[in-house]
Amino acid sequence: MQEWRLINCGEQDGAWNMALDEALLHSVENGTSPPILRLYRWRPATVTLGYFQQGSDVVNLSACREFGYSVVRRFTGGRAVLHDSEVTYAVISSEQNDTFPGGVAQNYHVIALVLQATLAEFGLQTTISSSRKERAKASGVERSACFTAPALSELVYNGQKMTGSAQKRLSTAFLQHGSIPINVDPERLYHALNTGDLSDINRRIERLAGRVGWMNRWLDQAVDIDSVEQCLIAQFKRLLNLNFTVDLPTAEERALTTRLLQEKYANPDWTLRGIPSA
Repeated sequence: MQEWRLINCGEQDGAWNMALDEALLHSVENGTSPPILRLYRWRPATVTLGYFQQGSDVVNLSACREFGYSVVRRFTGGRAVLHDSEVTYAVISSEQNDTFPGGVAQNYHVIALVLQATLAEFGLQTTISSSRKERAKASGVERSACFTAPALSELVYNGQKMTGSAQKRLSTAFLQHGSIPINVDPERLYHALNTGDLSDINRRIERLAGRVGWMNRWLDQAVDIDSVEQCLIAQFKRLLNLNFTVDLPTAEERALTTRLLQEKYANPDWTLRGIPSA
């Protein structure tokens, strides 16, 4: 049985969440921390941009201000995500071990099995996507938003993407963070990420809603974040044979988080590079 840290800091702002993820990855990489499962929430709701996303076609800053959303750039790739009513996790571990014996694709698959078992506990029998590329022939929100098409080892239910995830690898360790939406407002999602054609908005929102999945869309009895978090922890324990020690970030991890906030995540020039600030 492997010993892991379980860190749950509750609701935090988006910049702090992303800075702490990176700080924890460095702790595992340099050997000062065992593997970590981190659970976290977002207040205010936050749009995270994929590390390589640029340009004013990615996020509608005026709509985000109107809704009270913050915007932050992730240090992982992929497309934009609106984080609000969801379970967000980060798995941080060394590689080439009994739990994660392979590379990127195998890491995704191992974690996908845990996520799949979690949703199955609530009656949602999902499939694991084998696609290696997200849908390329799209524009506007469909091109910039994460949850419009499943990538490798993401979960699908009724043809809709139910989980999103991204990885960052260092020399001997990796971080995968991702989310399981509990509730989604397709209209707000569309406006937060739409910077293109404003015509026929209702039809476009309806089409977006047809591609995006969330748990309470399909359940007869609504679930909350707490219950899904606890189920996720239990499935990590069961499937990966883990023992968790409940913990908080160390003083060193908090200090690095503060430095990363100043250098990157709370710095608008870094977050919005290539995106007009007006």
